[in-house]
Amino acid sequence: MNWNTYQFDELAARKLYEVLKLRVDVFVVEQNCPYPELGDLDQQSIHLVYSEDDEVLAYARLVPADVKYELPSIGRVIVRKDARGRGLAKELLEKSIEYIFKEWNAPSIQLQGQVYLQEFYQSFGFEPVSDSYDEDGIPHVDMKLTYSKM
Repeated sequence: MNWNTYQFDELAARKLYEVLKLRVDVFVVEQNCPYPELGDLDQQSIHLVYSEDDEVLAYARLVPADVKYELPSIGRVIVRKDARGRGLAKELLEKSIEYIFKEWNAPSIQLQGQVYLQEFYQSFGFEPVSDSYDEDGIPHVDMKLTYSKM
């Protein structure tokens, strides 16, 4: 059981395949949302991956500032269906936030979340910064977390 971060060029072909398959399985197939999953953000991002027995169970894409948004962002937050309910999503988001604030010294983080997950993101301190809008047939909301020393 381990969490790892990878730059795009550090992802071995098998690991990259597992990550992309998981993203397509959930965001395209499970959510019945045909859209182009692969874009130009992956090559510039940090990929946070949780694996057990060499299988990817959880993943998030950490996008540096000025690539997608002015602020760094967290995207493609995902836990494989058969691994849900174990607290991996919570740990995944905690590690994503920690990485961005610690490694990039960012003052804030932005994300584009599905509306049904708004309360989940708010439990980490994210606040909505937009109204709900349609993105590929799914309601989304932009959210922002500002760093605060507790």
